[in-house]
Amino acid sequence: MKVEVPETLPKRVLEKMKAPEKADDVPEIKPEQLVEADGFIFGFPSRFGVMAAQCKAFFDATHDLWATQALAGKPAGIFWSTGFHGGGQELTALTAVTQLAHHGMIFVPMGYTFGSGMFEMEQVKGGSSYGAGTYAADGSRQPSQLELQQAFHQGKYVAEITQKLNGTTITNK
Repeated sequence: MKVEVPETLPKRVLEKMKAPEKADDVPEIKPEQLVEADGFIFGFPSRFGVMAAQCKAFFDATHDLWATQALAGKPAGIFWSTGFHGGGQELTALTAVTQLAHHGMIFVPMGYTFGSGMFEMEQVKGGSSYGAGTYAADGSRQPSQLELQQAFHQGKYVAEITQKLNGTTITNK
């Protein structure tokens, strides 16, 4: 299920940043809804090499879940978008892992399970062994076909790990 965290910036600031309008068909998630999931793949836009402040504010709001360790043992992967090569592709993932660790969640890195796609050097491709990624430039660049394939692979991989940990079968592939 695709959801988004609440916006923390005023509309005027978003306009000055030329931020795109949020989609009306994507619901905002509340921290208590995390308990309902068997596993997660968190996606973060990077800001100065770390998850955007909106995402950090959302995790800060999960204090009650942390206090009861309600998310402990749940598997979670991470993917991200950065503006450019020096925008923190791996640093965003590494700093996001701290949120998972404090909750006792199990970080599921993609490793090199994507095969030869991990070693592509002929085209621009984000991501790493920590998870899928893309370069957004100024927000105008869309993920390449290879980046989308990597993201799909990560989703399937995390779902398979979640299935193994929960002893369930995935019926909707």
